[in-house]
Amino acid sequence: MRIQGWMFLLVGIFFAAVDLVYWFWSKEPTGTTALAISVGLALMIGYYLLFTARRIGEQPEDRKDAEISDGAGELGFFSPSSWWPLFLGLAVAFMTVGFVIGWWMFLIGAFAIVMAAVGFVFQYYRGHFTH
Repeated sequence: MRIQGWMFLLVGIFFAAVDLVYWFWSKEPTGTTALAISVGLALMIGYYLLFTARRIGEQPEDRKDAEISDGAGELGFFSPSSWWPLFLGLAVAFMTVGFVIGWWMFLIGAFAIVMAAVGFVFQYYRGHFTH
């Protein structure tokens, strides 16, 4: 994970250099802003990966002598099926349409997003899937 973190940090530095060159060459604010956002996102991901690598220790992809089989095993828990992403997407669409229709629809959509997000996060805490 350490290698990926350094790669994202280097990409962020590269985007920063390109952003400066782009700004001085074109003086165009939209592209400069997009590149600046790319710098921030790349640096943020790189920092997160390095921070996480420090916490969890060395991974097989960090060692030069590692084999493919060293990375075998459980990677995590992934939901076999869930309806909550659909409800969350519909709530976001409802709220987005609320920008055009009216504030009342926007507020209902915002409430629906909160409820769908809570359902998505806590779907395995009750019912058939309780741990």
